[in-house]
Amino acid sequence: MGIQPKELSKLGYTNNIARSLAISIVNKHCKHDSKDAIKTILTDLLEYPEKYKNNEIWGKLAEHFSPTLINKQFTVYNLRNEPLNYKTYGNKFIDSLAKQQMQLAMQLPVTIAGALMPDAHAGYGLPIGGVLAVENAVIPYAVGLDIGCRMHLTIFDARTDFLKRYSHGIKEALKSFTHFGMEGGLTFSQEHEILDRAEFQSTALLKVLHGKAVRQLGTSGGGNHFVEFGELELKENNALNLPSGDYVALLSHSGSRGMGAAIAKHYSDIAREVCKLPREAQHFAWLNLDTEAGQEYWLSMNLAGDFARACHERISINLGKALGLKPIANVSNHHNFAWREEIAPGRYAIVHRKGATPAGKNQLGLIPGSMATPGYLVCGKGIDESLNSASHGAGRAMSRQKAKEQFTQSALKKMLSQAGVTLLGGSVEETPLAYKNIDRIMTAQESLVDIHGKFMPKIVRMNKE
Repeated sequence: MGIQPKELSKLGYTNNIARSLAISIVNKHCKHDSKDAIKTILTDLLEYPEKYKNNEIWGKLAEHFSPTLINKQFTVYNLRNEPLNYKTYGNKFIDSLAKQQMQLAMQLPVTIAGALMPDAHAGYGLPIGGVLAVENAVIPYAVGLDIGCRMHLTIFDARTDFLKRYSHGIKEALKSFTHFGMEGGLTFSQEHEILDRAEFQSTALLKVLHGKAVRQLGTSGGGNHFVEFGELELKENNALNLPSGDYVALLSHSGSRGMGAAIAKHYSDIAREVCKLPREAQHFAWLNLDTEAGQEYWLSMNLAGDFARACHERISINLGKALGLKPIANVSNHHNFAWREEIAPGRYAIVHRKGATPAGKNQLGLIPGSMATPGYLVCGKGIDESLNSASHGAGRAMSRQKAKEQFTQSALKKMLSQAGVTLLGGSVEETPLAYKNIDRIMTAQESLVDIHGKFMPKIVRMNKE
């Protein structure tokens, strides 16, 4: 015996959630009960929900009307009176707000060490380009919303004249085999072992996010995310052990898509509930790694990072197959992530790199410029003062809004034409003039990385915003 929404409204079930729960329970458990009997129970439950909270059938509906109050445990923390010292690279290129944000991070009681990269600019919580080492804790907003955002370079076995001879085919492949932004997706299914990972069944949130991961695998976000073909000039004695010279290469930049953003928001909310900080520092709320929530975030963050890697791998495979190109080497690295690292002999910490590239001894990484300026294949020198880090790009010289107000689409097209670059999608917010000079940024971090190759974009695909 079913019951209709209008009948429930007359009984006092005035919101959609309550009506939906009631209809679901009645349809599943009350098929042989009379409507009068059902209405009697529903009326009584609405008036005395506590009576039904332990009832196997009606408990969930009773809980809706009388939720169990849980006393949430939290700890109040004060900031240090003075920030710890930290090393800044390229100080003259960094805006004052980014420095203020970094100083605030260095006042956290869990902070051990920090560093600020030359591409740094103001962010949300920790500045973009900030590196922060803390004691046995992870700060969701020091990792960022786009967990595991990364660079990925694929070098192909092809002469650079391929880019001119097959430019039309490359453009068509980029249109057909990449997808950007929140709406829609690829028109063909993607396969990768990441989708079968057991971690997706380990928390309620990850179970929900699995479907989103399936839909978004092999796609890219908006903003400064890109997929671009270009020329890579490799130096003599490079770390890839490839002959020096010019190669066709594919460079991509994007992260963990909606999955990472959902994880970041969920666990940042939990962190703010259990870790109470002064108002100006609330975005630095952390999760202790000895807690269940801390372990859940750590597992989820690592899965999101692996998902970001999988997206890049699919992008590279899809485009390589479409164009008949054979890959001969791959390089990739995360930023917007946290790692457990030895920061001094016998001293371990959780190192957050928000918009910073890992640059441990002999560690390969990628530092892009803009759509019309070079990017660099680098090898880390493992400098302790930088917490084994380097910049993750040129860094913004102005906000997206300011760039939108100051530049026109026609001026951008003219600039790109002069640089020999074709842009598919994109917007004036990502104009090269909105970014710092990449070569000055590289000079400011000569002590952190060695350059092993130089990448020049030629055909660039971005989201149209």
